[in-house]
Amino acid sequence: MKKHISLFLCILLIFGLALTGCSKQDPETTVNGQPENNVNENTGKETEEFKAQMTFNGSSTLAPVISAIATDFIEEFTTWDKVDSSFPSENIAIYVSAGGSGAGVKAVLDGTSDFGMLARGIKDEEKEKIGNAKEFLLGIDALTISINPENPLTKIKDDLSTEEVKKIFSGEYKYWDDVDSSLPHNEIVVVIRDLGGGAHEVFQKSVMGDTSVREDAIQAPSMGALVTKVIENKDAIGYASFGMVNQNLGKLVPLKVDGVEPTKENIVDGSYKISRPLIVVKNGELNPGQQAFMDMVTSSKGSEIIEKMGFVPAN
Repeated sequence: MKKHISLFLCILLIFGLALTGCSKQDPETTVNGQPENNVNENTGKETEEFKAQMTFNGSSTLAPVISAIATDFIEEFTTWDKVDSSFPSENIAIYVSAGGSGAGVKAVLDGTSDFGMLARGIKDEEKEKIGNAKEFLLGIDALTISINPENPLTKIKDDLSTEEVKKIFSGEYKYWDDVDSSLPHNEIVVVIRDLGGGAHEVFQKSVMGDTSVREDAIQAPSMGALVTKVIENKDAIGYASFGMVNQNLGKLVPLKVDGVEPTKENIVDGSYKISRPLIVVKNGELNPGQQAFMDMVTSSKGSEIIEKMGFVPAN
């Protein structure tokens, strides 16, 4: 953590309906106190409709990435005039809330958030509803079929076929000795994301097809919660994000699927089948402040942060 971060930055991720803020000022003061027009102290010119704050809502996988980039952006500049001398001397405020990819699209449609974060592709019908959709591809993630390191399966095989994964997640294989007769007769604990989330949409399409997951599968409210469940239970299995696996090295064992290991190279070339894009979407043109921040998000520095957090950057 960089020096003096506590002096001017607070980023708090609250998964659900809560709002998260990055600002030197109290978030409410920043939002409600922002004038419609600002006069730049350096140029004396009016900056029309400049907004000192911006909001992101959506994917719980992408939310920590945007927050990490926002941290660097605010630490580097603090106020908007340090970004560009024509901008007002307002404190930079970037708010991030996580509620799933679908919630990100809805927030953009409802106008309750400037940007939506998606850990899946944006659908044609969503683009049509948004109208003037601006998409930013930030990186690629994969869903790894991961188990606890103490699971005896790790000692006999490191690979599951798509059909085996489907039988496990549907409940056709209910106990671990259904997967292999040498394994203990322990019930398989299946952990998934919520059924309406982007991660589950990708998993359903890539693996399950028309087959439903078992009704008693644990639905985790975030990818972090899913990973925690697998780490805590030696009989658990879940589709953990590639980024989250990299952030928890040694605590999870990602298995090959159809003989293909979930590596950066295999994800990029498409040979690992359960992959998904990491996207930010906006309705309409970006204002100057939004453009300045997204320029950093899509820059080499942004890509470094994305890669550092375990994902595959688009650039």
